[in-house]
Order: sequence, then structure tokens, then C-alpha cells
Amino acid sequence: MQLTDAYDPQNIFAKILRDEMPSIRVFEDETTLAFMDIMPQAPGHVLVIPRVAATNVLTLSADDARAVMTTTHLLAPAVQKAMEAPGLMLAQLNGAAAGQTVPHFHMHIIPRHKGLEMLGHGTEVADMNELADIAARIRAAI
Repeated sequence: MQLTDAYDPQNIFAKILRDEMPSIRVFEDETTLAFMDIMPQAPGHVLVIPRVAATNVLTLSADDARAVMTTTHLLAPAVQKAMEAPGLMLAQLNGAAAGQTVPHFHMHIIPRHKGLEMLGHGTEVADMNELADIAARIRAAI
């Protein structure tokens, strides 16, 4: 994927937005959706996406970038509290060369604990019941 490639409406996040694929939703509003990463790098890994079709930061409007960051700003402390994490990692990748695997702009919120190594990106599918429990804890902490 080049940074200027056309948006693919069949990507997994587009399907999640259209309810064609299941997801464990944590938060949503008129411009963004946040859901649990089913292949988390650490327990509590949440993804925040815009509802608009944008492949990366270069194809995202400033208003939609603000909306994603506003939702990230709302959820980050809730993730940290729910996971009792002393730290957080926020990540946003642009293009395959940077490690982006889904061509829809997204922000990662990953709780961090000293001494707990992160899994590789997209390596292991989590237990869905465990993800649902974590999502409930995050929603309660908002």
C-alpha cells in the first residue's frame, strides 16, 4: 500500500463499521468507533477509527483527525484505569512499510506494564469472552 492508494471499502474496519463483521465495541459517537483489538499486543488493546473512509493520516481530514484524537483522549485514561496499567502506548502507523496492516486510519491504545512484553502485531487471537469482560471494564471507567 502506498500512502496515497485508494480506499478499499472491503477492508476489515470498513466491514466492522457496516456491521458486516463482529466487533467488541467500547465506545462510539457520530464520527468515531472504538473497539477491542482481537489480536491484542497487550490485554486491553483498543483501536479507535474514524467513520469516514481514510487509509492513513495523509487521507484523513483535520476534523476527523481531531475526532479520533478526542475519542483517544477520552478512552486512554479509561483503558489505563481498567487495566491498572502504569503506562500507555499510543501508536498510529501509516503504510505497510510502517507496519500498518489494515488500510483504514486507526489509533492504537495499548496499556503497558513494566516487565510485561508486548505480543507482535497481529500474532495471536484473544479469547472473545475475555475481550468482552475487558471492554465492560473500560466502558465502566469512562
